[in-house]
Amino acid sequence: MATDIIALGGNAIIPKSGSGTIEEQRRLTDASMKQVAELIISGRRVVLTHGNGPIVGNIVERNEAVKDRIPPMPLDVCGADSQGGIGYMIQQSLLNELHLKGAMKDVVSIVSQVVVDENDDAFQNPTKPIGPFYTKEEAEELMRTKGWEMRMDANRGYRRVVPSPKPKRIVEANVIAKLLDSGIVVIAVGGGGVPVVEHRGTFSGVEAVIDKDRASAVLGRMVEAERLIILTSVPEVYTGFGTDHEKALRRVSVSEVRAFYDRGEFQPGSMGPKIEAAIEFLSNGGKEVIISDATKLLDACSNGAGTHIVPD
Repeated sequence: MATDIIALGGNAIIPKSGSGTIEEQRRLTDASMKQVAELIISGRRVVLTHGNGPIVGNIVERNEAVKDRIPPMPLDVCGADSQGGIGYMIQQSLLNELHLKGAMKDVVSIVSQVVVDENDDAFQNPTKPIGPFYTKEEAEELMRTKGWEMRMDANRGYRRVVPSPKPKRIVEANVIAKLLDSGIVVIAVGGGGVPVVEHRGTFSGVEAVIDKDRASAVLGRMVEAERLIILTSVPEVYTGFGTDHEKALRRVSVSEVRAFYDRGEFQPGSMGPKIEAAIEFLSNGGKEVIISDATKLLDACSNGAGTHIVPD
């Protein structure tokens, strides 16, 4: 049975323009899971992955708000916290939807560790903003007392920036593969997974975040998935995005996409990592990558909606 990795973007749970309330999160998750349930019932094996922004930032902000009364947790623990909370919500919503449709499947969330290289260049150049905004004075104090890297973010204040290293492998990949073989739907590498470094077979968390699409591609390789489906906030991938020469890509080869990437068509903070994930997945045995709007999952899988990237 063929396996899909479905990477849920933010607007499947919390859109940028949303209120962020748990009621809104549940409503959006329920809507997304209706389509995922249909795909599972059609006979596909599914691993769901998901982002964790801005939720992990909210967890970090709560840490800071009560730090005088409750010791704040490090970033890797905050990431695991977000995996558990979001995973629970998705797990419950999908389980309910499957059972309503008469499919008595089991769904489970795995708090996933993702191995990164401690010598990754990202650790020397933190770029990923996280957590609340601070004044210049507050930022200087945090740099002095905690050693954080702080940078001005869009003239709105200073924010902590952390490394975003490349994922190398998923520690729990073998467990996930066994669960899939048992017919269980798995939710994994939430927020890109908890970044860890490995020393002689033991693991320890690091203060970093991992791009969830790139981690999804690594997981796809490790469980030999056929498709990687990246659900985001736009219906297709575009060249010339936001310009008079904007053009939607519908069905393209990986070499064509790589050429567009090399000439700078895809921005690092938006579509760039998704294209990197697509190239990695297809270069390691994947059969297809679909990138589309979160509300168009079934249309993308059955009717050709979205952007479809295939091997040469």
